[in-house]
Formats: sequence, C-alpha cells, structure tokens
Amino acid sequence: MKTALITGSTSGIGLGIAREFAKTKKYNIIFNGLEANGQEIADGIGKEFGIGVMFSNANMLKPEELRKMVDDGIKKFGGIDILINNAGIQHVSAVEDFPDEKWNAIIGINLTSAFYLTKAVWKGMKERKFGRIINIASAHGLVASEFKSAYVASKHGIVGFTKTIALEGAPFNISCNAICPGYVKTPLVEKQIADQAKTHNIPESEVVSKIMLYKQAVKDFVSLETLGQTALLLASEHANTITGTAIPVDGGWNAQ
Repeated sequence: MKTALITGSTSGIGLGIAREFAKTKKYNIIFNGLEANGQEIADGIGKEFGIGVMFSNANMLKPEELRKMVDDGIKKFGGIDILINNAGIQHVSAVEDFPDEKWNAIIGINLTSAFYLTKAVWKGMKERKFGRIINIASAHGLVASEFKSAYVASKHGIVGFTKTIALEGAPFNISCNAICPGYVKTPLVEKQIADQAKTHNIPESEVVSKIMLYKQAVKDFVSLETLGQTALLLASEHANTITGTAIPVDGGWNAQ
C-alpha cells in the first residue's frame, strides 16, 4: 500500500478526499487537523475501510511540527508517497480593514506550509523515484474576487509553487498539480456566508445565489466526491505526465 498525507483532513474538503482514498483500500492515510476528536475521526475511517491510519494535530504555522508529522509518518508506514496540501483558512474584508494578523495566518497556512511539507517529503520521494504532490488551490488561484486579498494571493502563490515543483520533480517521477475548486459546501464556506452578507450589505439568504455561485455556469456546489476522485487520478501511477497543471473544478467559472 502507498501512504498519503492529507493536511486539514479531519473536516471539509480534506476529510472528503481522505474518504475517497480510503474507499480504494490502497492507501494508508496520515490525517491532520486541529479538531479535538481528530484521532477518533482517523480511527473511525481506518476501521471502516480496513486501512492503516495515523493522526497528527501539527499546526500549519509551526514548521517543526510539520517536520515531526512527516518523520512520524515515515517511521510508521515506511515512506510518504502522496502529499496533499489542503489545509486552509479564509477571511473576507476590504483591504483597508484587513487585519495584519489575518494576512500573515492565511499566507502561512495556505501557502508557506506547503513549502515546508514538500521539502520534508522530497528526499524520500526522490529516493523511491515516485511522488505525487497535490495542492488544493482554488478558483481564486486563477481569478480574483474583491475582499479576499490574502486568500487570492495565497492561492495564486500555490499555483506558482506547483509549477516550480513540477519542473524540479520531473526527473524523479515526482509530479505536482493543483486542484482549483469553486465553492464547496464545507464549514469554511458556511462561515463565509455571514461575512459576505456583512461585507456586501445583503441578507444571508441571498449570499449563495448572488455572490458565491454567481460566477459559476453550473449553479451548484462542487461535491467532495468530485474533488476526491480528481485527487485519486492525480495520485495514480498513470498520471506521471500530468504535472504542473492547475485544474479548475469550478462549474465553469473560469470558462467565462
């Protein structure tokens, strides 16, 4: 079995991707998140699908904790074959009111943590001549929206980072790709509804249709299963020539 490390995998998109990987029964999974019951979530999926699991509550803002998570995963499973940099946070605010600490946290969690983790798994991937690094970016890694300066900057940054790592990894059968989802109904998005209503001065009931899905041709949230299956394709041995891409999974948002 191969081993996948998925950050932010005890809730939202990360948990959805982890479940799709677990269903195949071909991957051990290293779970990561700050949920108090993270170990319980990991153990539950391990038992449900009969796979090996590990849980780490490593903080994305603390590089020493990220390195320890990787080291512990290698000790337990022998190596890390797939790295999915998914952990992320969001804040919606006009730039003049945007808190400095929110900017730093968003860039640190959404972008800089991917650098630390990629660096930590790189040696082992090179030695085994196999690695799949998948960065969960966003439609906002390809286009911008107002009031999301830090998030858009971080996601554009992760797309650029993806391209660089793809070039460096190509001689060693290490691919790197970004998945760029539109809106997915997760706790992160649910929390944005109130923020968006306040920022745009509209009722919360109108946020989904008038703000969130307005730019999508398909007026529906992206499903967790779709993202998980996309990640599984990119993680496969057959995807070695798919690298350096930023794949929109956004209901046609970027087709406009």
